[in-house]
Amino acid sequence: MDWAQQMTSKTVIVPGTAGKAEPPAAVGSAPALAVPDGPAPHPSARNSAVPDRSALSGARRIVVKVGSSSLTSIKGGISEEALTGLADALAHKRNEGAEIILVSSGAIAAGLAPLGLEKRPRDLATQQAAASVGQGLLMARYTHAFGAHGVTVSQVLLTADDFMRRSQHTNAFRALDRLLNLGVVPVVNENDTVATHEIRFGDNDRLAALVAHLVRADALVLLSDVDSLYDGPPSHGARRIPHVTGPHDLDGVSIGSTGKAGVGTGGMATKVEAAMIAAGSGIHALVTSTGNAAAALAGHDVGTWFSVSGSRKPIRLLWLAHLASVEGTLVLDDGAVQAVRDRRTSLLPAGITAVTGSFEAGDPVEMVSTDGTVIARGLVNYASDELPQMLGRSTKELGKALGRGYDRVVVHVDDLVLV
Repeated sequence: MDWAQQMTSKTVIVPGTAGKAEPPAAVGSAPALAVPDGPAPHPSARNSAVPDRSALSGARRIVVKVGSSSLTSIKGGISEEALTGLADALAHKRNEGAEIILVSSGAIAAGLAPLGLEKRPRDLATQQAAASVGQGLLMARYTHAFGAHGVTVSQVLLTADDFMRRSQHTNAFRALDRLLNLGVVPVVNENDTVATHEIRFGDNDRLAALVAHLVRADALVLLSDVDSLYDGPPSHGARRIPHVTGPHDLDGVSIGSTGKAGVGTGGMATKVEAAMIAAGSGIHALVTSTGNAAAALAGHDVGTWFSVSGSRKPIRLLWLAHLASVEGTLVLDDGAVQAVRDRRTSLLPAGITAVTGSFEAGDPVEMVSTDGTVIARGLVNYASDELPQMLGRSTKELGKALGRGYDRVVVHVDDLVLV
C-alpha cells in the first residue's frame, strides 16, 4: 500500500483563545430581533430534498457518522474489512454527485493496541495519548480506502468550543463547505488530544448532529453495529421501529447503551438523542448498521427514520441546549417565568430571586422556577458575585445606583433557549 502517494489534506480547526461573551444587543422598548447566527443557509435548507427515506438516494448533502464499535476492537485495532466496506459505500455515493461528510469515531480505540492498552482508558491524559496515536492510523486507512475510488479525504478536528463562538463556527462552516465544493470527503472527529472534560462532546453522535446542522445537510445517517431501533432487546423477539415522528413514539421503549465492542462512549441511546437533535432542528435522520450503509444511502427500507419535527435553529443555541456545561442556576419568580417561557423575552434582574453556583459573564446557566423546574438555558451577562446585589431591582434603578453597565439584561433573548 503506497499511502505516501495518496496524501491526506488536513484541516485542523481548534479552539481560539476563550474570552468573555460579546456584549448583547441593546435592549429598548421594542422587542429584540434575533440576529442571523452564522452563514447564509445552504440552498437545500430552504427546500428539503429528503421528504422521506426513499428520497435519501437523491440527497445533495449528507452527514454520515460511524461509531468505534463498527470500525475497531481491542484485539484487532482497526478492522480493514469494516472500514473498506464503509469507504466503498460512501465513495460510490460521492462519485454519484452527493456531498458526503464522514464523522468518524475510532481514534482512541485505534490507538489502544499500539500503546499496549487492553481497554479504553478512563483518565483524560491517556485518552488524549491514544487519540494522538490512533488518529493518524485511522486517517491513513481512510486515505487509502477512499483513494482506491479516486476520492480525496481530509481531516477536520473540532471541539465543542468551536460551536460556541460565532467566529469559530463560521470558520468551520467555510472550511467544510469549501472542501465539499472541491469534491473532498471531510472526515470529522472530536479533537480529543486538546479537548478538556469541560468542552468535550462526550460522544461523536451529538457532534454529528451539530455538524449536520452547521453545514445545512439534507440528512444525517447514524451507523452502528445494530441495524435499527427496536421496542426491546432484539434477541428477545422485539419489533423493529421503522419510523419516529417525535418523542412520543418512543414512550416506554428501552434503549441500549455502549456497543458490544466496548470501545465507544455512546450506544443506541446517544444515537437516538442525536437523531432527535437533528430532527428537532430541521434535518431528517436515519439510524441503522454500518453494514446497511449502502442500502441506506440508496433509500431502501432499512433502519429507523426520524422525520423532521422542528425548524432550523442558530447553531449556538443548539450547542447551548444540548452540549453546554451549566455553571450556575438562576431562580425566577412566577412573573419572570412567564416572561421568559411564554413571551420569549430577555431575563431582567427584577425577576430573579436567588443565584447558585460560581460563574463568570458569558458562562451558560440554567433558569429554573421556584419549584426547581428547568425553564431555559442561557449565557449570563454578569458574574455570580455581581448578581446578588441586583436581584429584584429594575435595570433603570441599577444603572443609577451601580453605574453604567449594570443597566443590561441578565440573559438576552438571543442568548437563551427554552428546554
